[in-house]
Amino acid sequence: MNIGKRLKEIRVRKNIKSSDLARKAGITNVYLSYIEAGEKTPTIETLKKICDALGITLAEFFSEEDEQIPPEISSLMKEVKNLTPEQAELLARFIQTLKDQKGE
Repeated sequence: MNIGKRLKEIRVRKNIKSSDLARKAGITNVYLSYIEAGEKTPTIETLKKICDALGITLAEFFSEEDEQIPPEISSLMKEVKNLTPEQAELLARFIQTLKDQKGE
């Protein structure tokens, strides 16, 4: 995977200016440009800061599939990660009930 290319694709898709992303991530715009051009490789810590500024996880960054996930589903997935085990179980039962009603 080309980290710089992937980073730029996500940034452009989210309609974020490089200067805004750099500021939010705590890096210089020049350094971000070097990363996107493939001239520099960020440390994992820096990439984490960039991902945080983009509102995504490192797993989402490295996942090729997240481009097909609608934003509302992605938002729900993030919320699910914060559920207690009991809440997750209730949600799983609710989803199963919906599937049963649809005949799946």
